[in-house]
Amino acid sequence: MAEPTIAARAPLAVDVEAGKAYFWCACGRSKSQPFCDGSHKGTDFTPMKWTADQSKRVFFCCCKHTKGAPFCDGSHKSV
Repeated sequence: MAEPTIAARAPLAVDVEAGKAYFWCACGRSKSQPFCDGSHKGTDFTPMKWTADQSKRVFFCCCKHTKGAPFCDGSHKSV
């Protein structure tokens, strides 16, 4: 599988709403980081759907190398 583009070397904090679905960009090409804008079309990547179970602040991965997608696990420190 192709390597994703590193969109940023730090996570992005987002205040999410309970019950709302979010589509995390897995390819790194989206101009709407950390969310998908369709830029993956023509690649092997697809966005990841995640639904918030409660309203809170979460930290989405932007390096696209996390093992805990869609959230940051610190992988940006070694890519």
